[in-house]
Amino acid sequence: MDLDQLHTFLEIVRLKSFSKAAQTCYRTQPAISAQVRQLELELNTILFERFGTRISLTVAGRILAEHAEQILSLRKRAQDAINELEKVPRGELVIAANEATCIYVLPGVFAEFKKQFPNVQLLVDRSYGTRVVQAVLDNLADFGITQLPVQEKKLQVVRIHSDEIKLLVPGGHKLSQYPRVLPSDLVGEQLLLPKSGATRARLNTWLDSVHDELNISMELDSTEMIKRFVMANLGVSFIAQSHCQEEEAAGKVKCVPLGPEPMIRRVGLIYRRDKSLSKAALGFIQVTVDYAGNEIGVVPIQRLRASGT
Repeated sequence: MDLDQLHTFLEIVRLKSFSKAAQTCYRTQPAISAQVRQLELELNTILFERFGTRISLTVAGRILAEHAEQILSLRKRAQDAINELEKVPRGELVIAANEATCIYVLPGVFAEFKKQFPNVQLLVDRSYGTRVVQAVLDNLADFGITQLPVQEKKLQVVRIHSDEIKLLVPGGHKLSQYPRVLPSDLVGEQLLLPKSGATRARLNTWLDSVHDELNISMELDSTEMIKRFVMANLGVSFIAQSHCQEEEAAGKVKCVPLGPEPMIRRVGLIYRRDKSLSKAALGFIQVTVDYAGNEIGVVPIQRLRASGT
């Protein structure tokens, strides 16, 4: 049996007439009769007793009518709940991002999103580099926020933020007065390098010309550790400028541009192209584009809706 058959059956019960039910259901009377016969065959019972032009329910018909009303009522409640979900989205979104991004890029995004979608819970999965990409590919996270480029064809990428990787030195360090530093300027310095990731790979390339002359004192996997160790005069390091604005304003550290060209870091929001986007998910994309930073050329939300990605 299907819901349409049950609806037809209940119309016949309500109107006590096959012909009148045919009119309200916009079907012919033979079509209505065929639906009832199909129900009776499936249930292996007779649902109506016929007395000339009058009809009445059998015992089995009364039982079906009671349950059919409950079934259609549940269907309506389900539809109402889904419609309400579009008006007031609920549920949760899982965001994969590294700790520094969560601290320095996402607070404004999360705050605005919660204003617009107070009933949607945001769950943050702290991941790094390729683990962010893999979490999204494996559907363990709805969105990932990671350094670009990301070449995976299964993912949609929305550029949301950019800043500059700079040399981080203690306040008053001799290099703090340089307009920009070259790799050769770091020979003899104690270097605190990020342990892995896209920034480390780019720094390896930048430092390649003096690699054999460098003193790599530590490899650290935390932006906060890097800042603390630099402020403790344990060495110099590299950091996205947006991650140390407070410390630089307080004079505790100095961020010095790299040369001969600046090292620009771009961050993107990623999600699966084949993933159906709820109203809340579309809202998260828009809020992230609006509040995550200063990147230009982002994908407009209208285009995302139209593409169905």
